Amino acid sequence: MFDTNFSADVTIMEEGTEFIKRFTEGGTLPLLTSCCPAWTDWMEKYAPDFTENFSTAKSPQQMLSALAKSYWAEANGVDPAKVHVTSIMPCTAKKHEIARDEYMNSTGFQDTDVVLTTRELARMIKAAGIDFAALPEQPADKLLGAYTGAGTIFGVTGGVMEAALRTAYCLITGEAQPPSIDFKEVRGMEGVKTATIDIKGTKVNIAVAHQMGNVEKIINEIREDRRNGVKPRYDFIEVMACRGGCIGGGGQPCLATDEVRAQRTAGIYTDDEKSVLRMSHLNPEVQALYKDYLGGKTGAQGGEKAHHLLHTKYHKRDVYAFEG
Repeated sequence: MFDTNFSADVTIMEEGTEFIKRFTEGGTLPLLTSCCPAWTDWMEKYAPDFTENFSTAKSPQQMLSALAKSYWAEANGVDPAKVHVTSIMPCTAKKHEIARDEYMNSTGFQDTDVVLTTRELARMIKAAGIDFAALPEQPADKLLGAYTGAGTIFGVTGGVMEAALRTAYCLITGEAQPPSIDFKEVRGMEGVKTATIDIKGTKVNIAVAHQMGNVEKIINEIREDRRNGVKPRYDFIEVMACRGGCIGGGGQPCLATDEVRAQRTAGIYTDDEKSVLRMSHLNPEVQALYKDYLGGKTGAQGGEKAHHLLHTKYHKRDVYAFEG
């Protein structure tokens, strides 16, 4: 039993350093986050002009599965052909993601074998007569289970951006942590949130959008900047297709209202605040992964094994129209 909060921390190491590299050394900006498979699919079909802006980092689901069939399997002497990964997700688009292209087979096998939504799992638990609340607490298994508060907040709109900023600030400045670890500018249920973050005198312009209508507004602003031949108004953009982020995902229990989303969001931020470690690069299991297996480099910084297992590419996809 592993936890995708762990691979959310790995995603920050990959996506965060990818942003730093582009921002400091020159590269296509703005960088767009790639954790949401519904957004990825939409971009390839309806906004292929943003392919070069997309982070090549895979989603936490796909990173965890790839590491389960490589890093974990090798460490435990298990034939990866005998490893079956069942992923429990709040998102129906995750079912499509596991076979979206050849990069989802980075281990020589399909990395994620099956996806069940949280709603499907809940129905199975009820059908089996399991009193879930009465089950004893157990930690996730080693190597792919530890996580920080930053990994936890991936589930809400603005969470990926906040987690990335926490680590990016430290990696850019060399300081132990930002002046405030809570980047509250990116929190909340507004459809589009924008802010300018000051990293010791360097200004980083960011945007967070959830729901595709709001996302389209953001990318149209970037298109306007391109037409006018000016620097894009944003450097880093987080996108989630579902209202509120994954806490409002299509695979979650039905009939979620904004009141329900607010309760789920509050729970996630409480878990973050109670975490001993709240920045992804401080996760000891993530540090061990890079030191012992990935050669000390993120894929974004040139680590060949990390790039092979944890990154993907994008393509323009056909859009089919159906009548009747």
